Amino acid sequence: MEKSKIIQTTKDFLSTEFEVDREKILPESNLRETLALDSLDYVDLVVVIEENFGLKFNGEDFVKIVTFNDFYNLVEERLSHKQ
Repeated sequence: MEKSKIIQTTKDFLSTEFEVDREKILPESNLRETLALDSLDYVDLVVVIEENFGLKFNGEDFVKIVTFNDFYNLVEERLSHKQ
């Protein structure tokens, strides 16, 4: 999956699930702050990501995720290993 498709798909489900304006989901934006995530929201986030991309994640995967671009890179890397 191309990175542009990952970004589009991510914006689609995050704007719906977390009721965030798509325009606020920018590559350099802080993921936690933009989505106003608490620890329970992270569980929801992981579930939604797994459903949309068919990938499995654990808490350690998100330790280094700060921006949306960090997240896109993680998904892109995982998808490339899945094929």
